[in-house]
Amino acid sequence: MNYVFTDLRDGETLRQYAARVRPRRRSRWEAGQARILVLAAVLSVGLVAAAAARASGEQSGSKAAPAQVVVGYERTASQSQKASLQRATGTAPIDSLPGQAQVLRVKGSESISHAVERLRAQPGVRYAVPNFRLHAAGPWQAGLPNDPGNGSPGDWIDLQWNFAGAFGVNAPHAWGVARAAGAPGGKGVTVAVIDSGIAYRDYGQFRRAPDLPSHGWVDPYDFISHNRYPLDRLGHGTLVAGTIAQSTDNGVGLTGLAYGVKIMPLRVLDSNGDGDGATLAKAIRYAVDHHAQVINMSVAFDDPSLDARSIPEVISAIRYGHGHGVIMVGASGNEGSNHVDYPARDRDVVSVGATTADGCLARYSNYGRGLAVVAPGGENDANLTGNAWDRSHCHPRRHLPLVYQQTFKDASMDFGLAGDYGTSIATPHVTAIAALILATHVIGRHPAPDAVEKRVQTTARDLGATGSDSHYGAGLVDAGAAIKP
Repeated sequence: MNYVFTDLRDGETLRQYAARVRPRRRSRWEAGQARILVLAAVLSVGLVAAAAARASGEQSGSKAAPAQVVVGYERTASQSQKASLQRATGTAPIDSLPGQAQVLRVKGSESISHAVERLRAQPGVRYAVPNFRLHAAGPWQAGLPNDPGNGSPGDWIDLQWNFAGAFGVNAPHAWGVARAAGAPGGKGVTVAVIDSGIAYRDYGQFRRAPDLPSHGWVDPYDFISHNRYPLDRLGHGTLVAGTIAQSTDNGVGLTGLAYGVKIMPLRVLDSNGDGDGATLAKAIRYAVDHHAQVINMSVAFDDPSLDARSIPEVISAIRYGHGHGVIMVGASGNEGSNHVDYPARDRDVVSVGATTADGCLARYSNYGRGLAVVAPGGENDANLTGNAWDRSHCHPRRHLPLVYQQTFKDASMDFGLAGDYGTSIATPHVTAIAALILATHVIGRHPAPDAVEKRVQTTARDLGATGSDSHYGAGLVDAGAAIKP
């Protein structure tokens, strides 16, 4: 994720700032590159307490977590049988997963591939797969609200083109409709944000982001540190959560699309933006069991060869969520390729690609079979010429605005308006719209996940080739149309 922090001058409004910086290429503060695909392109971010994270064993890098395998046993397997199998294969249990599964550590110098082969050959084993690495998906970076950014009331519009611009998500109309329905900002809905944590409270060295609400956080959990304080060490999760639920109409900072929802912060990514499939699976099940109604997953497995059989524990968790009526939303990935990354690629996840301020596919956004919709992700246009829309609207060589939201810059925890781009930034727009659909009861009080996805798609704005297509899915999401009675 690439963050650009605004360098507002004394007394300068956001409108003046925007006019000053648009003609030039924005400089980018970079502090490291995320590997878990914080779906925002190259994910350059500040590493908060990185040294402490490394000392505690947080790892990054390879496609599979170092020396870890996920094993699913037959339902009849006893604890003694599992222990015997582990002794025979030179493995040791690290963690337990639902559905008779475990995460095992491979002892000694044996390769993961060899360990997987030996485990698959054992009686009582349903499957054995590497514990694949997960990444943040992207570089990480009635009346209108009075949020000023750092300028004057109403100046949020200058930076939040993604909400109110020509190719934004029609947020102002949605806010009015939701308020009239008695559900301002999606009030009454709980959204789980599975990410790098959120700067949602003061705790030790951590500080709450000034424009995030001080209340409305439910059942937080840190699956990396194994405690109930999923504080953000990266900044990615804070920006994602802000896009959904930033405090709005409070005279401070920017706005959130579904500012009335409750957020469930769940940390699965370390300070480098890395995680793994087993941890993601646990977080999904936790969110479902703690009554989240929508789950945002701005994370991805960036290996194009990976399929559903490679991550059975994740697919099982997704089926569990879908079966319990939970809407799951995921980022398509940031490789700019004709391949939607998992978990977004799964049939029970609403997959989201990214668009620019021109209404074009972003150059980094993955596309292809299974793409449901697109939403603003920021940065520059892809070089597409296959239809009249792209030929007339898209300008690949032109520098376009990023998506802005409040997060922190570095280990100093200095908060500011960060500009970022990526499919991980596009995803929370769709998550917020799903929450607004639930809150307003526009398609009923308890709609099935597939019905919510259909509503998002059928009310989307058609882009690219006429009708649904591989680059834009059903089109650019429209929050106002999605909840219009």
